[in-house]
Amino acid sequence: MTTLAGYLTLSAFIFAIGLAGALTRRNAIIVLIGIELMLNAANLNFIAFWRFSEHPEALTGIMFVIFSIGVAAAEAAVGLALIIAIYRHFKTTNLDQIHTMKG
Repeated sequence: MTTLAGYLTLSAFIFAIGLAGALTRRNAIIVLIGIELMLNAANLNFIAFWRFSEHPEALTGIMFVIFSIGVAAAEAAVGLALIIAIYRHFKTTNLDQIHTMKG
């Protein structure tokens, strides 16, 4: 059986991968994927702490995760819409080449 420390270690590893992807890559889509990985690591923390709490029948961790998934879905939709609009204007998704947001 996996312990709480195992889940937290996995979550920290996933968060580190997402953070590295968001900070080091210049492609806007990869940055968005890195942010999604960080949100999923936070969801894993919510579930792990809920599962190993004194009262797992309360379902509080599940409610936090459902709300977080809804926020992540909205963030992904808005983020992809912005990336498509920027690509149509600048013809690139490279964040270094997008130096102005003027019309």
